[in-house]
Amino acid sequence: MAEPLFRLLEIVLPRVVNANGPHVTYQGLENIPEHGGAVIAVNHTSYVDWYAASTAAMYRGRRLRYMLKAEMTRVPVIGYVVRHIGLIPVDRSAGAGALDVAVQRLRAGELVGVNPEATISRSFELMEFKSGAARMAHAAEVPLIPVIVWGMQRVWTKDNPKRLWRNHIPVLAKIGAPMMPTGDVAATTAALRNTMATMLEEAQLEYPHPAGAFWVPRRLGGSAPTMAEALALREAELAERDRQRLERSRGGRLRRAIARRSGR
Repeated sequence: MAEPLFRLLEIVLPRVVNANGPHVTYQGLENIPEHGGAVIAVNHTSYVDWYAASTAAMYRGRRLRYMLKAEMTRVPVIGYVVRHIGLIPVDRSAGAGALDVAVQRLRAGELVGVNPEATISRSFELMEFKSGAARMAHAAEVPLIPVIVWGMQRVWTKDNPKRLWRNHIPVLAKIGAPMMPTGDVAATTAALRNTMATMLEEAQLEYPHPAGAFWVPRRLGGSAPTMAEALALREAELAERDRQRLERSRGGRLRRAIARRSGR
């Protein structure tokens, strides 16, 4: 499959990132299979976790079809890229369609990337996992590859300024051994989370953490929100999103009513 845009990104993006940072160190690249389908499960602390996971796949001669929020495709440039490199948009109100597409890709021998937490963790600790990654692995009968990316939250995360250029930030990407789905979906999800929790702790122990830094978890001496504080921030964020959606809906109804009156 030629996929000229994907090939262009494979050539250009690593060069740009290598010149500006972040600088990713990979551990366990051999755990990404050279052939066949697999679910690449990545923790979610940053808007750019996908980069470390995608380049890890690239170094194994593979292409990662990441699942991402469908809202992002409304941005014309992003929508164009998504369509032309085979990413999988997920409509949260109808996620089954994206799941079906992902299973088809896995059965066809592709790698599918997913963040089991479904949203960025403001505490930089693992949140509860959604079942989608395990469901895909069970349905397609492919392994799960656990991946921990640590340090990318320093580049771009929620509630903090972006550092996209000339940051030279070290990032650690740990790729765990393949896990075949066993038992039911709940058991597989729990096993995946337990494995990734252990890997996350190992990555954190290998990485220097200055006291008080915003990107360091509270239990490691940083100023990141605790898990409880992060959940409260998430609830407030969702409430605000619902309020804005309601306002847009009311505004749309008002405009339609005015248009009907003016058309009389």
